[in-house]
Amino acid sequence: MRKFFKLSFLAAVLTLVAVPARAQMAVAAYVLEDHATGYILESYKGDQKRPIASLTKIATTKIVLDWAQRTNTDLSQQVIVPVQAMGPGLTSPVGLVPNDLASYRDLIYAALLQSDNIAASTLAFYVGSALRAQGGPELRDLAAIDAFVAQMNALARELGMERTLFVNPHGLEPPRGLQPYSTALDLGKLTIYAMRDAAFRFYVSQRERKVAVTRNGQVLQFVLRNTNELVGTAGVDGVKTGTTAKAGNCLILSSQHDPEVKQQGATTLVTPRRVNVVVLSAADRFGTGSQLLARAWLLYDQWAAAGRPAAQPSPR
Repeated sequence: MRKFFKLSFLAAVLTLVAVPARAQMAVAAYVLEDHATGYILESYKGDQKRPIASLTKIATTKIVLDWAQRTNTDLSQQVIVPVQAMGPGLTSPVGLVPNDLASYRDLIYAALLQSDNIAASTLAFYVGSALRAQGGPELRDLAAIDAFVAQMNALARELGMERTLFVNPHGLEPPRGLQPYSTALDLGKLTIYAMRDAAFRFYVSQRERKVAVTRNGQVLQFVLRNTNELVGTAGVDGVKTGTTAKAGNCLILSSQHDPEVKQQGATTLVTPRRVNVVVLSAADRFGTGSQLLARAWLLYDQWAAAGRPAAQPSPR
C-alpha cells in the first residue's frame, strides 16, 4: 500500500511538472495539434474569436504562392511598390517607399520574416490585380487589394475556418469598420495548409535573409532577421509572430522530429512526426511557446503510443 502511494505521488508530481500552469503562462488561447492529421492534442479557448495581428500574413503569402504556382509566375520578377500599398499606421522594417523596386520573392521574405506591412500590401496589390482581371464581376468591381482580401476569405472558407474574417493583407486592426479576427483552432487549419507547401516551409525556416531593393537606380541590400526567435531550436522550422495592442503577442510554431519507422513483415512503415502550436496573446510568447511545444510532444507521444485514436479530447 505504501509503495502504491509513493508511485501515485510520483506520477502526480510528474504530471504537474509536465503540464504548464496556464496562470503562469498568461495566455489567452492556444491549440496543440498533430500536423499530419489535424488531430487536436489539446486546446484552451481554441474557438474564441480574437484579433491575430501579423499571423494574417500566413494567409497572405500562401495566396501569393498558390497564385504564382498556378500561373507559372517567376517570383524573381520585380514589381514597383505602389502608392496603394501605403496607409496610416503601416510600418516597413525594410523602409519601403513608393516606386521602390523589389522581387516577389524578397517581398515575401520581408512579409514573413520581419512582418513588413507594406511588403504584404504590395504583394496583395499585384496579385489582387491579376485575380480581379481573371475573376467574375464580383471581383472585377473591387479594388485590387480588396479583391485579394476576398481571395483570403475564400481560402478560409475552403479550409473550414468558419470563425475567421480577414479585412486586409497585413493584420493591423483598422480604426473603424470591420475588424479582423480568427481563432486558435482556425489558425491551426491554416498552419497545416501552409506548412504542407515546401516553398512556404523554406521561407519561414530561414533565420535571416538578405534582400535587395532598387531605389532611384541604386540597389540597396538589407539583412532580414526572423522575428520568430525559436526557429532553429527544438526542431522548430516556422512559422510566424504577430503583435498589435489588441491582439497581444501571438506566435505559431511548427516543429518536426525524426519520423517513426516500424517494420511490419516485409513492409516498412514511415510516419512523419510534426506538431503545430498556436499561441494567442501571451505575456511571454517565446517562453510560453517553448512550454507548450514540450507539452505538445508529450501529448503526441502518448497519443501515438495509444495507436493515434481519432476521437478528440474534450475541449477546455
